[in-house]
Amino acid sequence: MPVQVETVSQPSAQDRLDLARIYADAPDWLLAPHADAQALIDAGLATGTLIAGRFNDRLLGAALLTRGDQPWQLSHLCVRAVTRRRGVGRRLLEQARAWAESAGHPLQLAAPPGHLESQALAARAQLPLASL
Repeated sequence: MPVQVETVSQPSAQDRLDLARIYADAPDWLLAPHADAQALIDAGLATGTLIAGRFNDRLLGAALLTRGDQPWQLSHLCVRAVTRRRGVGRRLLEQARAWAESAGHPLQLAAPPGHLESQALAARAQLPLASL
């Protein structure tokens, strides 16, 4: 599945629907510290941190990528339930790592403390895990 990863800056109406569908299945802990999925999406768009994986003109997964002088942080990674286990999340993670490395920064995952899913993902990706 050739998923193209991009920074979402001016989403179309369809992109907004896709983003809402991506985060509709997210557990509450994944949305923290945001009140809900829409607040997360709005914050990502406002700060320029929202990245997404696109396949056939549809967004299938998204995350927040915080860039800066410190290690870059990838957080709030979520893939639409109907497309999970097809490499979309892996592609988002790989592209975030490539962007960070090309800018001369390490990448780390960020999640609320104590979540086994985040710890397992960080271990599989061989990335440090930071607390949100």
